[in-house]
Amino acid sequence: MSDEKSAVERDRREGLLALAAALRPELHRYCSRLMGSVIDGEDVVQDTFARAFVALDELCEVPQLRPWLFRIAHNRALDLLRSRAIRVAEPIEAALEIADEADPVEMLMRRQAVQTAVSRFAEFPVPQRSVVILRDVLDEPLADIAALLGITVDAVKGHLARGRARLRRINAQADPRPDARIASAAIVRYVNMFNQRDWEGLRALLADVRLHQSMHPPRAGAADVGMFFTIYAKSDGLWLRPAWVEGREVIAVFEDRTAAKPNHFMWLEWREGRISFIRDYRYVRYVLDDADLVLAREAGASRGGGGR
Repeated sequence: MSDEKSAVERDRREGLLALAAALRPELHRYCSRLMGSVIDGEDVVQDTFARAFVALDELCEVPQLRPWLFRIAHNRALDLLRSRAIRVAEPIEAALEIADEADPVEMLMRRQAVQTAVSRFAEFPVPQRSVVILRDVLDEPLADIAALLGITVDAVKGHLARGRARLRRINAQADPRPDARIASAAIVRYVNMFNQRDWEGLRALLADVRLHQSMHPPRAGAADVGMFFTIYAKSDGLWLRPAWVEGREVIAVFEDRTAAKPNHFMWLEWREGRISFIRDYRYVRYVLDDADLVLAREAGASRGGGGR
């Protein structure tokens, strides 16, 4: 291949990667609801891009990027859902009259879908889940949804009607927001050491550790992962607080200590009192947009002291 042709190919690939990166937040909105988890949704997005970049090298023609990436993400999510044995099949019934144009009822349905907690979408059969997310959260045309899912437009309308009915029942029965839970001693210790900038003390907590940050190569081993704290040490004003997301104990990261909402979060895994895994969402902050994050209560604090 000539140098000129190589340069054109490189520019084409870099342009595709830039466009693909811009689609990440939208892909995550779909995948997180399809999986019923903002954390699992980001895992699907990460896997989607890994698969897409490998496939790009093998394609003779550049595909339409947006529908291609959504199709990869959709299929990967379905594979994971099937492996968990939670996919529920439903017969397709006669479609109701649902148009592409947004009337006031359509707008109400879309607003309700966007405001529904991500975790509640796991209560939908997968066909309804996919159609409601694509139509009411991402505002996809009915014909495009049909093409992505490999079904007819009438089938899309049927799934949408049943999904919206289910959504109304779910929201009508939604439990009030749970009280914040008390943080574990291990997380409190980590947060206090971080807020005190005790970087050497934090490095001493690392065991046979791995670090995962989306869009960055993984790190492994205490020496390499220790650079994680070196990078954070350069950021003034960071403040950590224990929190909970989807029943998982996490750490909320504030760039402004007085802010009402954190900028992102991280979560840790422990083995025999030492850190074995760090997952940091600093570079994919859109994950927090749909996360039902609740700040942990301090021991002895009154209930209901958490916040989003």
